[in-house]
Amino acid sequence: MNAQRRIVVLISGRGSNLGALLEARLPLQVVAVISHKADAAGLGLAQEWGIPTRVISAEAYAERTDFDRALQQAIDGFAPDLVVLAGFMRILTPEFVTHYQGRLLN
Repeated sequence: MNAQRRIVVLISGRGSNLGALLEARLPLQVVAVISHKADAAGLGLAQEWGIPTRVISAEAYAERTDFDRALQQAIDGFAPDLVVLAGFMRILTPEFVTHYQGRLLN
């Protein structure tokens, strides 16, 4: 059985890495694209492919740990097998990285 892995992709900008991932026809199902920037062009690309998008604005949180918790909650809502940092330009806390240990690709 060749089941597709469910992935959530985190982006910050144009989504060029996301585009390459989508065009590669890998045994993956992109279940969501999340950005910390509402104007990230890659969100439009995801929508063109029919992929759900979310924006978790870092500016809405006073502490990085609070942002990471909100991001983690959004990601976990999609039950991914993998989380892919595809040009995601934020420093993540050790707690976030530990939560996705073995399932986080940069």
